[in-house]
Order: sequence, then structure tokens, then C-alpha cells
Amino acid sequence: MAAPGTAPAAAMNSRLTFLFALAAGAAIGNLYWAQPLVGFIAGDLHASTTTAGWLVTAGQLGYAVGVLLLVPLGDVLDRRRFVPVMLLASAAALLLCALAPSIGVLLLALGILGVTTISGQVLTPLAGDLASDAHRGRVVGAVGSGTLTGILASRTVSGFVAGAAGWRTIFALAAVVAVLLAVLLYRAIPPLAPRTRMPYPALIVSVGAAVVRERAARWTLVLAATGFAVFSLLWTALTFLLSGPPFEYPVPVIGLFGLAGLASVVASQHAGRLHDRGWSLPATGAAWLLALGAFVGAAFAGRSVVLVVIVIVVIDVTLQAQALLNRARLFAVSPEARSRLNTALGTGNFVGGAAGSAAATALWSVGGWTAVTMAGSALCCCALAVWALGRRGSLVICAR
Repeated sequence: MAAPGTAPAAAMNSRLTFLFALAAGAAIGNLYWAQPLVGFIAGDLHASTTTAGWLVTAGQLGYAVGVLLLVPLGDVLDRRRFVPVMLLASAAALLLCALAPSIGVLLLALGILGVTTISGQVLTPLAGDLASDAHRGRVVGAVGSGTLTGILASRTVSGFVAGAAGWRTIFALAAVVAVLLAVLLYRAIPPLAPRTRMPYPALIVSVGAAVVRERAARWTLVLAATGFAVFSLLWTALTFLLSGPPFEYPVPVIGLFGLAGLASVVASQHAGRLHDRGWSLPATGAAWLLALGAFVGAAFAGRSVVLVVIVIVVIDVTLQAQALLNRARLFAVSPEARSRLNTALGTGNFVGGAAGSAAATALWSVGGWTAVTMAGSALCCCALAVWALGRRGSLVICAR
């Protein structure tokens, strides 16, 4: 018999895995509709490029707040109801974005959207709960692939839709999708009792307590946040690179570069299998080493579109593989607290992501693409140092 708050492993079938991946991708994609449209939106709303550069950062900061304050509720609420409610809330925020009359209102709306579009962070630990121990890495990897697809494909979709019908249209369409997914998930998620019961203040405090208690969790969170900072640094800077000389690509073409990063979806699937086979830590080190090499190469890619595409593929594959490995290891720490551990992971990730976006804007104004690639290389070296120091002790997470 399944333990209270859990469902039989058979509940996580391929159909439900696909729906979870689709919903997670749609939710996270909401944070990135604006990324390839920064210049387009700035012109339409009569704002400076520097101000518009904060559009992605606003969503990421809001997302970090939402993950911190709302995702832990996945351990104490009925997730069959909680997930659809959050999707409907994000639909309302998306409509506010579509109707925003000024850059200030749009920044506020994107912050609210970030807070509410956290359903993917609830679905990922739920997928881990519903999966069997032997296949948890593969299932989490599949849902994670949906998240990665949403992050990367959102740029392409956004560019095409904005080019054809204006930037407001993409937010309106995303609101419709969120409503449809809310209905589908309410019907598809099996009934589940809460995993634990505690007052909300104690629940939030327990997130920090879990991190303080588990040294391996702390070290893993450092690696994860660094990875997301590097990822966001790269993609924010790419928008500046591709929209200026020598490329000067229009918005739809810039969006197409998101397709180059979709190779990371395949990597996330294989990374999940590496975790299931016990190769998580060696693969993490290899991923960071490859990312460092790609950033060194990126320094010479500023005038070659072919090299830019190669850099995107390599860096996205390596960063997303290590991100999946971090999450799968962390979920092994405490099964009854997966939503809270995912809260710590998501909060750290998106604080790192916001820092990466802000750093890209600042570095671009100071030293352009060269400054960005130097910063990316330095962050990769820091991550490799953490991995090397912790791979035989502090980063090892034993299942309980």
C-alpha cells in the first residue's frame, strides 16, 4: 500500500509525464517571452534599452519570490487543486502584460507573472513522488525536458508571433494556453493527500532548516545557482549581440536561435539516466568542464554566426545536464520534503538567473561580448572548484 500523501508508481505513466512536461514548459516559458523582444518593446513603449533590459530580470525576481513563498505549499496542499489555481493566476497576469500601457506597468505585470507562474516547480517534485525509485531520474528528466523546451522555444515562438502580430499578442495567447492547461491538469492529476501538515510560517522556516541540516544540499544549491546565472548571462547577452552589428538580425530571426538550444532537451533525458546509474557527480564535473571550454571558444564567436550556434548548443547541453543532475540528487535527500527542497533549488536558481541577466546588461555596456565571455568563463571555473572540493564528500547525497 502506498504511504500517505503518495500514489502508486504506476500513476506516473507516459501520458501524464508528457502533460506534466508540457505544463512545466508553458509555465517557465512565460518568463522568457520578452527576452528576444527587448528592443522591440523598448521602441513601442518609448523606453530606453537599458530599462527594457530589466524586463526579464523582473520576471525572474518575481519567480524567485513565488518559488520561495508558494512552492512549499505543494507539501501541505492538494496539488490537484493547487496547480490549476496557480495556472489561472498566471493567466490573469499574462493578460495584464498584454494590456500594459507603459514600461513601468509591464515591469510590474512581469513581476506578478513571475510570482504566479510557478506550477512547473510544483509539478516536478510531484512527478518524482509518482515515479518509482528505479525510474525517478528518467521521469524527472522528462519533465525537466519540458521546462528546458519552454525556456528555449519561448524565444522562437515569441519572435515569430511578435513579428507577425505584435508583442502583446504572445502574452494574450499564453494566457489562453494557461487556462486550457489548468483544466487538463485538474482532470489528470490523481487524488493525493498532503505529504505533511504544518502551519504556513513553520512550512517556510522548514525550507531553510532543510538546507541548514543537509550540507550536501547547500553545496548542490551553489552549483545550481551558478549554472542558472551562467545560462541567463549567455542568453541575455545573445540578444544584444544578435540585434547589433555585425549581425543586426530582426526579432523573428533572433528568436530562431532558441532552436539551437533545444539539443539540451536530449541531454536532460540522458542526464536523468546517468543519475539512475549512479554517475551523477562525475557527469556534473564533465559538464562544467565542457561549459568552460565553450565559453573560451565563445570569445572568438562575436563575428561568426556559425560559432555562435555551436556555443549555444554546447553551453546549453552542459548547463541543462548539470541542472537536471543537481535536481535528481537533491530529491533523494528527503522524499517527504521534495517541494520544500525544490523551493530552495528554484529560489537559488532564479536569484542566480536574475543576477546573470543584470550582469549581462551591465557587462555589455562596459565591455560588450568579450566582457560577457570572460565573466562566463570565471563562473565556470568557480563551479569546477566547488565540484572538485565536494565530489568525494560534501556533494554526495545518500538516499534515505
